[in-house]
Amino acid sequence: MDKMNLTKHISSQFNEEIEQVRNHVMAMGGLIEQQLADALNAIASSDAELARQVIANDLKVNDWEIKIDHECTRIIAKRQPAASDLRLIMAIVKTISDLERIGDEAERIAKVALESFNSAQQDLLVNLDNMGRHVAQMLHDVLDAFARMDVEAALAVHREDKKVDREYEAITRQLMTYMMEDPRSIPKIMNVLWSARSMERIGDRCKNVAEYIVFLVKGKDVRHADDERLEQDARS
Repeated sequence: MDKMNLTKHISSQFNEEIEQVRNHVMAMGGLIEQQLADALNAIASSDAELARQVIANDLKVNDWEIKIDHECTRIIAKRQPAASDLRLIMAIVKTISDLERIGDEAERIAKVALESFNSAQQDLLVNLDNMGRHVAQMLHDVLDAFARMDVEAALAVHREDKKVDREYEAITRQLMTYMMEDPRSIPKIMNVLWSARSMERIGDRCKNVAEYIVFLVKGKDVRHADDERLEQDARS
């Protein structure tokens, strides 16, 4: 961040306000990382109590979004930031919105652990767990990239989203086949399918945050850009 002069202002109080908001974003991100990890562990171990804890803790995620949003609004009104400082505030507002939605998806994933599955159905959860670990790593990596304002790391996360999409398509085909073979399983398997969809959306949200990092560092809006243009803009 220092190399962008985002933490060097005439007012030391402004420095502290900016740094506090950044720290709060990382704290919110850390909570959501834990929420996702707990949701996945709840499924793997059929731990209904842990799943309920994830569901209850979603309120804390919501509180963080509101708190940080208010902090950003106050900084804009009080400091009227310009240039890179304004980009930082805008990127933070967009990032916490996506993080809050990742928290919502983690809550939905946790609800699968409240279901009971027979041994054959348990096998279906293995690929779900693998996909979950993949998006959890994406979340960790994009939060790290945000903390360091690392464009290359952000690009690496952005590329991973296509792999998650392929995993989602494969899991969807597998679950559809299972439901056709055993129609009685449809209600439970639909919950697994919705969880896979939640994981796919988490990948999308991580990709969004990666794009905000490029916007912040490079000042270029790369939303909806194709891969080639994204790479060019991020490195120019």
